[in-house]
Amino acid sequence: MDTGQSRASRYRWLVICASFIIMMIISIYQYSWFLFAYSIQRQLNWDLATIGLTFTIFAYAATFVQPFSGHIADSYGPRRVGIVASFLVGMGFVLASFASSPPVFYLFYGLGGLGVGILYGISTACAVKWFPDRRGFATGLVVFGFGAGTAIFNWIIQNLLDSRGLNTTLLLLGFLMLITLLPLSLLYTYPQEGWSSSFTSGKETATMPVNYKPLEMVVTYQWYLIYFSFAVTVSVVLMFGAQMKMLAREFNIPEGYFSLVLVLFPLGNGLSRVVSGAVSDALGREKTMVIFYSLLGLSILSFVLLGHIPVLFLSAVFIAALLGGAPFALCPATIGDYYGSRYATTNYGITYTAKAWAGLISGWLSGYLVMKFGSYKLPLVVVGTCSLMAAVLSNPRLMKAPTKRSQDSS
Repeated sequence: MDTGQSRASRYRWLVICASFIIMMIISIYQYSWFLFAYSIQRQLNWDLATIGLTFTIFAYAATFVQPFSGHIADSYGPRRVGIVASFLVGMGFVLASFASSPPVFYLFYGLGGLGVGILYGISTACAVKWFPDRRGFATGLVVFGFGAGTAIFNWIIQNLLDSRGLNTTLLLLGFLMLITLLPLSLLYTYPQEGWSSSFTSGKETATMPVNYKPLEMVVTYQWYLIYFSFAVTVSVVLMFGAQMKMLAREFNIPEGYFSLVLVLFPLGNGLSRVVSGAVSDALGREKTMVIFYSLLGLSILSFVLLGHIPVLFLSAVFIAALLGGAPFALCPATIGDYYGSRYATTNYGITYTAKAWAGLISGWLSGYLVMKFGSYKLPLVVVGTCSLMAAVLSNPRLMKAPTKRSQDSS
């Protein structure tokens, strides 16, 4: 390996560390939302539907911006796009701190959501592009920051909300985000085309000789299998994250156990991303998907039967979290394996829109079924069964790299 290659191999770890920290910071928008929502209800007396719409707007902004921002980052590089996104994230909170009406708050929280989605896509793509030899582990490590980062920040945010109030807390967080995210985004860069780590095996060359453009990707049947599996398995994590309090109430779980759930769920959700990514590097993406998705479905069905026992409720939630975060590591790594690194930011951005369907399943559909049947058991059975379907569709006989084409599209 020459000097330039050696320098690049060292620099990639700096990029991945910066991406990890960025993911931790931007996760505040999503995984600290329940703290802001409670404070909004207490201080501003907005109804639950009004408050809930804020998060819906954020989620859709962060999801649907990624195909477009990914195309710009793939075409012109991630650094300038990352700087703009960092500014949006910080200013989203700063401006929201001055909002006095729901529409204005929606606008600025959604503005921050655009920045969150852009930075999420770039950070994930850095792992995919820089680590062809350890793509699963690197991707899992980066998204672990988004999955578990708020375990560090939430107690600080809670204290700030109690002592300083909502507006001051948002203002302080916004300025801190600007101070940290802008310098870190300067470290964003993608490797030169054709670059590969000295640790890359011959398998990389054999299984990924070409780069698929987005339109070429979406005409392969494998992409639809990945898209469906991502949507239904992620819906489990979103349902638990959004409905945990109501689930605990339905199953009559004591407050002490529920307090443990608030710690164990984000911890398991974060760890699953690193563990599944590392396992997939050794075992293969498809086999890892089959194992994790099967166990996820079975854990949800067991939860329905045994969740009324507090200890088993706690265990089932942790196991589901430990399995349910896997798609966030496995899907981007698989997209990189199957369709190449050149357009990885755009291609995964398109795939990530499956999270919108997951939000529909875990939000509107589950709510409708609860209103119709008076229990969360049916929605849980639905998502558990869909996870088992995803495991079947991930079988290596179905889920495999697209056939090599005769002409490189890079």
